[in-house]
Amino acid sequence: MTATPDFKNYRLLIVDDSDFARTHITALLTQRGFTVVGEAASAEDALRQVKEKKPHLVITDIVMPNVSGIELTEKIASTFSSVGVIVISSLSHEQVVLEAIGAGAIDFIKKPIDPDQLVESIEKFLATLHKE
Repeated sequence: MTATPDFKNYRLLIVDDSDFARTHITALLTQRGFTVVGEAASAEDALRQVKEKKPHLVITDIVMPNVSGIELTEKIASTFSSVGVIVISSLSHEQVVLEAIGAGAIDFIKKPIDPDQLVESIEKFLATLHKE
C-alpha cells in the first residue's frame, strides 16, 4: 500500500522526543510516498515549525518534556484549526485515548506503530482535505 500521488503535495510534521522514533516514522512515511517537512523533539519546537512550515498534519507522541502531546494537540486545534493531529503513544488506556480525541486529535494510534494503520489514518484525513 503506497500513498496516492496526490498526497505527496501534503506536508507532515513528526513530533517525538525520541530521535529513534522520529527517524523511524519519517523513514516509514517517506518510503510510502508522503512528504515530511520537519521533525520536532518538543512541543515548543513543533509549534514553531507549524507556524513556519504550515504542515497539513502533525503526528505527535504524548509523553514529552515540558508540554505533552495532548497539550500540543489542544494548542494546534485552537490556533491552527485546519491542521490535523494524529496522536501516537504506548499509553493506550481508554482515558488517554479520550483525552487525545477531546483535545482535537483526529486519531490515536498505539505504539509500536502498525505502518498500515498509520498510513490509512493519514490518507483518510488527507482525503478530506483533497475534497475541499
